[in-house]
Amino acid sequence: MHDLSGRVIALTGAGSGIGRALAINLSRRGAKLALADRDEAGLFETSRMLGNYPHFVEAFDVTDHARLKAWIDRAAAEYGALHGIVNNAGLSVVAPFADCPEADFDRVMAVNFDAVVAGCRYALPHVRRADKGWIVNVSSVFGMMGYPTQSAYNASKFAVRGLTEAMHLELAQTDPHISVVRVHPGGIKTNVARNAKFIRGMDGSAMALDNGEEFEKAARTTPEQAAEVIVRGMERGQHRVLIGADARFIDLVVRLFPVTYFRRIGTFLGGNRTKPAGAGR
Repeated sequence: MHDLSGRVIALTGAGSGIGRALAINLSRRGAKLALADRDEAGLFETSRMLGNYPHFVEAFDVTDHARLKAWIDRAAAEYGALHGIVNNAGLSVVAPFADCPEADFDRVMAVNFDAVVAGCRYALPHVRRADKGWIVNVSSVFGMMGYPTQSAYNASKFAVRGLTEAMHLELAQTDPHISVVRVHPGGIKTNVARNAKFIRGMDGSAMALDNGEEFEKAARTTPEQAAEVIVRGMERGQHRVLIGADARFIDLVVRLFPVTYFRRIGTFLGGNRTKPAGAGR
C-alpha cells in the first residue's frame, strides 16, 4: 500500500463529478492538490467544499497546453514536489461518424486525448524526481468497446488506453517507483452524458446515450464510489482499474467475444431499441 498523505497530486476536471469526488477523497487522505477545470463556478464550489485542506485552483481549458504546463509547474513549485497527475477532464459528442462535424470530433480528441498526452508530458519530469509517483489516465468502458454514435469518444478513450498501457510497460523498466494507472469507469452518475453535444442519433434505433436523462437512470455508480475505487487503485499500485459491475461485465464479454460482443451486450447498455413511431432523429 502506498500512502497518499503529504503527496502532491494535480487533478483536471475537478469542477464536478468524478473529479470533485476525487478531490474530496484525496484531500481526506492527506494529499495536497492542484485542481483545474474550465468550469470556474464548479471549480470554486469544489474549493469551497474542501475548506482548509491544502489545495489551489486554476480555471482554464486543458486544450491550452501552455496554461496546463504552467499549472503543473506551479504545483511542483508551491509544494516542493509533484508526485502525480490524474488526467480526468473529458467530454463527448453524440453523432454517427458520418454526421459528426470535423470540429466537434477534433474537440473531443483535443480534450480527451491530446490534453492527456500533454498532462503526462509536462508532469512526468517532476514525478520522476519524486520517491513515489502516479500517472493516472481516465479512459472508459468505451475504451474497451465500440458504441454507435460515440466514434469520437471511442477514438479518444481507446487512444488513452493505448498511451497508458505503453507508458506502464516503459516506466516499469525505467522508473518502477511510478504507478501508471488506466481507469475504465462504467456508468457513473455524472453530467457527462447530459452535457454531451447532441447532433443526431441512429436511424431506426434509440441508444441510451442519445438521452442524458436515460443514461443517468441506467448509471449504477456514484462519483464518490468511483473516486474510492480509483484512490484504492492508486494506493495499491494497480495498473488497470475497472469501476462498477457494468464495467467488469463489459470487460469479460469483450474479451470472450471480441467480434460479436455488441450483439450480446447492446441491449444491456440500452442499445438496439426500436424507436417509437413518430420519434425524431
